[in-house]
Amino acid sequence: MVRYLITGGAGFIGSHLAERLLHHRGQVHVIDDLSTGAIRNIEHLKSLKGFGYTIDDIRNAPVLAELVDGADVVVHLAAAVGVQLIVESPVRTIETNVAGTEAVLTAAAKKRKKVIIASTSEVYGKSAQVPFRETSDLVLGATTYGRWSYACSKAIDEFLALAYWREKKLPVVIVRLFNTVGPRQVGHYGMVVPRFVKQALAGGPITVYGDGKQTRCFCDVADVVEAVERLAGEDRAVGEIFNIGSGEEVSVEDLARRVAAKVDPRIPLKYVPYDEAYAVGFEDMRRRVPDVSKVRALIGWTPRTPLDQILDRVIEYHRAEG
Repeated sequence: MVRYLITGGAGFIGSHLAERLLHHRGQVHVIDDLSTGAIRNIEHLKSLKGFGYTIDDIRNAPVLAELVDGADVVVHLAAAVGVQLIVESPVRTIETNVAGTEAVLTAAAKKRKKVIIASTSEVYGKSAQVPFRETSDLVLGATTYGRWSYACSKAIDEFLALAYWREKKLPVVIVRLFNTVGPRQVGHYGMVVPRFVKQALAGGPITVYGDGKQTRCFCDVADVVEAVERLAGEDRAVGEIFNIGSGEEVSVEDLARRVAAKVDPRIPLKYVPYDEAYAVGFEDMRRRVPDVSKVRALIGWTPRTPLDQILDRVIEYHRAEG
């Protein structure tokens, strides 16, 4: 039986990963400070054999060290995420992401435990080399724009993880997650799909930031955690970076229209300038499309869930939540 420690395990992705690992007879312990996660996400797991949780900050070194010692694999998902949170709290973003990852790697290196580091498509920044490949250049905006602090902090996480692998032989795997969506995701921090769905269910309007022509690829959380689990068990993945996401590209404007059509076609769209939605001078990626050929070649993974099915699941979840 493989013993997993999931940092940020009470969050959206973490709770789905815990669910999958337990279903496959893994032993799972979660640590989360509940800053963006929620106990309700793991409530249904509490009674399951092999599950445990700790409410604490991963920067609490003695607590983290004990939990890492009891694990075979550490999946590091804890991070400050979401455009809204990043713009409003850049200090928290940088400190949480960089210091948190350093704490996890330090603890894991003492016993040489395998670590899966969750990074992000944001590290590609303003690059126009679409689709993004793991070896593509990273093009970030000026440091005067706090919007890029998240991308920079996650890039530092990657550099640090790979340094631990090269210098200390700590087995690490980096997964760059693209837009991941599904039940339990909240729109508080700028996640676009749950925000659109909640606005539609409330009768609208659905607010589209910018001109709506920017495109994204949305991958179902069930597909994402499958890839993470399989990479965690694959020795050939150690020391490598993998894009995890869907190749089904859609404009944000079209996404809003598809959500409206599923709830009520009469719901209007409202366009809000970036400066008004976030901050003056806010910059965004026009396209964000992953090349997943590397992960497909190694483990045969490709996302299976089409966008319309994902939207149906999210709408059903939020309707049930009221």
